[in-house]
Amino acid sequence: MGIRASGTATVVTSQKVREGFDEEYDRWQEKVNRAVRDFDGFEGTETYPPGSGEDHEWVVVFRFAGTDQLSAWLDSTARRELLAEGRELLDGAPTQEVLAGGRIDEPDRVEGVTAVISHDVRPGREKEFEHWQDKVLKEQEKFPGFMGTEFFRPVEGIQDHWVVAFRYDTREHLDAWLDSSRREHLLKEGREYFASYDVRKVGTAFGGWFRFGSDESEEVPPNWKQSMTVVLALYPTVMVLNLTVGHEFQVLGIPGYLGLFFSNILSVSILSWLLMPLVNRALAFWLRPGRTRTVRVDVAGAALVFLCWALTVLVFALTTG
Repeated sequence: MGIRASGTATVVTSQKVREGFDEEYDRWQEKVNRAVRDFDGFEGTETYPPGSGEDHEWVVVFRFAGTDQLSAWLDSTARRELLAEGRELLDGAPTQEVLAGGRIDEPDRVEGVTAVISHDVRPGREKEFEHWQDKVLKEQEKFPGFMGTEFFRPVEGIQDHWVVAFRYDTREHLDAWLDSSRREHLLKEGREYFASYDVRKVGTAFGGWFRFGSDESEEVPPNWKQSMTVVLALYPTVMVLNLTVGHEFQVLGIPGYLGLFFSNILSVSILSWLLMPLVNRALAFWLRPGRTRTVRVDVAGAALVFLCWALTVLVFALTTG
């Protein structure tokens, strides 16, 4: 068990909301979500309301392209100001765990329930702790409903804790493992390697943000969004190539069928390695909004694409007419 090579960094924040302030907190959290989208490297966020009997504890997950970008958000003035603004809504200070290096996927519709456990590992006992975690995993796999686990080492300069996230198909199966005598025995053994630990349960599988050892392919945006996005990048690419390279092909006397073939190679290359990554990043809020997807977001994204279509058509109409 170990970390897969990846620069992606995720922070899982847990915060208890004062009773009766859920609506105010929801509006404040949406304000935070809007602010974080302006930071470099931001890739997505999901908000998980508390399940029944969870004492008003909300969990929010933020994902960034790397630890540097995540650190910039965590240390930012904008975040400090937002935390100060929302302090009156919270019962105590929020807690957070930074997960860096594991393979993280796009949100999908996998069901389940997740536990995130952080450990304060004793200095010099790190290797023994990892071997102990291997023993824990082998026991977990024997319990009904186990769906996988991810293991995260400390993140230098951000977090000293070792974190494990694991998933079961139902809350009952998760609780069966957490309350089991076998786990209690392992915890007694593990206390030689860690000074303390903290368990947080989330009434969801984190929407598939983590692979949990699965080889399933990533989810993709709906076909209609893919089509609109491709047209947005393809139309100006084809027009520019026709006005530049296409003209040169005609001057050189290259046959039309060969000119079209070469133009297709150029357009596909430009789309794959230049334009589509840029467009996908610019429209990330619309293409992959995760569990925060709403009709308003879908309509706003589609309207933005239509506007961009109209602007590109207008530009070429004015410049080539």
